[in-house]
Amino acid sequence: MEQNDMTMRGSLADIRVIDASRVLGGPYAGQVLADHGADVIKIEPPAGDETRGWGPPFLDGTASYFLGLNRNKRGMALDMSQPAGQELLLRLLANADVFIENFKTGTLERWGLTREELERRFPRLIHCRISGFGGDGPMGGLPGYDAAIQASCGIMSVNGELGGDPLRVGLPVVDMVTGLNAAIGVLMALNERVSSGKGQFIETALYDCGVSLLHPHLPNYYLSGKVAKPSGNAHPNICPYDTFATKTDPIFLAVGNNRQFEILCRMVGRPELPRNPLFADNAERSINRDALKVELEQALANHECETLADELIKAGVPCGAVRTIDQVIADEHTHHREMIVEIDNYRGTGSPIKLSRTPANYTRKPPQFAEHTREILEEIAAEPEAYGAVLPGLEEPALKTRRA
Repeated sequence: MEQNDMTMRGSLADIRVIDASRVLGGPYAGQVLADHGADVIKIEPPAGDETRGWGPPFLDGTASYFLGLNRNKRGMALDMSQPAGQELLLRLLANADVFIENFKTGTLERWGLTREELERRFPRLIHCRISGFGGDGPMGGLPGYDAAIQASCGIMSVNGELGGDPLRVGLPVVDMVTGLNAAIGVLMALNERVSSGKGQFIETALYDCGVSLLHPHLPNYYLSGKVAKPSGNAHPNICPYDTFATKTDPIFLAVGNNRQFEILCRMVGRPELPRNPLFADNAERSINRDALKVELEQALANHECETLADELIKAGVPCGAVRTIDQVIADEHTHHREMIVEIDNYRGTGSPIKLSRTPANYTRKPPQFAEHTREILEEIAAEPEAYGAVLPGLEEPALKTRRA
């Protein structure tokens, strides 16, 4: 293959992925792989991925939630609860490198498609399962959704206003990091397969991934035995690392060392603060954070947020004006970093993974329901008529529209 062709196709060119997952974690992992060149076939159940209806807003009847997770994939629908559907799934897996699924624990086994059977049939296949709590242990096999996992793994207990009630993080952080970990696991297994020639089973559980996010609260607990509580925007180990009021809008200061603190104090007109024993180093500043916040906000009251944020960060002090989503999208740096993707009437968020020779490419909008079924069947030499009963949407592929 010519180098330019590989560059255009991406770093995962020639890798085929069967993505039979739904909702968020699995589809997000599939999109990560698809953005970097993998041929990802999205298989939906007869009713469609439920996130097609998770709106408004909708584009041509499909919710933004689905559109945000299924770019660069080809789509087909398949009733895998029927023997003919299971047979067709096996035919698809015969030509695949990776199988991503998040079926309820025991579903594949009930169909006779155990891990052992899949390994016997497809020894090079990498089988990635995403689950709530894993397949074993006291909670093995139980269902999990992001917010419930945030509660059960402790994330909510450290999130929220100081002295307030536990609060869900305002984005599906557990689902998304589970998808990222699944993609990382797939890449590790693909790399190992080069030397062993064998596939393997990967399991990423939402619970495990949620627990893995508890930094620095778990390390703090291991050493101190103290149970963290909600602390607002403040950091438990670093100060000043919090939101501060200015003359106009709030600014977030993320000051990680004494040099940054000295620059901050000089630029806001309080150069003497670093010489105060109460604020001499991070440990003292953390102990006396309330007093420091009073001093800093008195000084910040003379400064406009946007101007100060620009001056501070250019001087080497990590900070940021607290902005809304529309302001982020309008920012020229967001566009310079190619974080906005547009394909016809589709608009999505770009890949944050920047490779110099084989960058991400965006060639396909999220698929319509069953859009590529005939194309995919032709590739595996499967006659559509033989499987018509388990191929919803075969005759007239169409978007699954929102429910009334």
